[in-house]
Formats: sequence, C-alpha cells, structure tokens
Amino acid sequence: MLGTGARARAGLKQAELAERMGTSQSAVARLESGKGRPSVATLEKLAQATGSKLRIALEAA
Repeated sequence: MLGTGARARAGLKQAELAERMGTSQSAVARLESGKGRPSVATLEKLAQATGSKLRIALEAA
C-alpha cells in the first residue's frame, strides 16, 4: 500500500494529500491501493507532499 505510511506519518487525510499533490482524492486512493504504476513524477510529488525522501534503487536479484 504505497504512500499510506508516508501519509500517516505526515498526519494527512487522503483529501489533504491530494490537495498538496495537485490531484484528486480518488487518485490518492488508487495510489495507496497499489493499483497501477505511478510515475516517478507522481512519487516525487508524494514525497514532497509528505515531507519524505524518495529513493529509487536497483538491487541484485
């Protein structure tokens, strides 16, 4: 459930996070449910809106 922990740590409701990200509450709900593949730009907005740091890493299999 992508984003739920970051949103909770920031003390935000879905609607508040959506406003900070410039998107809809339903888009935040889809993001948190894991449906779809968010773009890096969306993940950057999520990180900024929640005061988090986005880190993307490639690891050996």
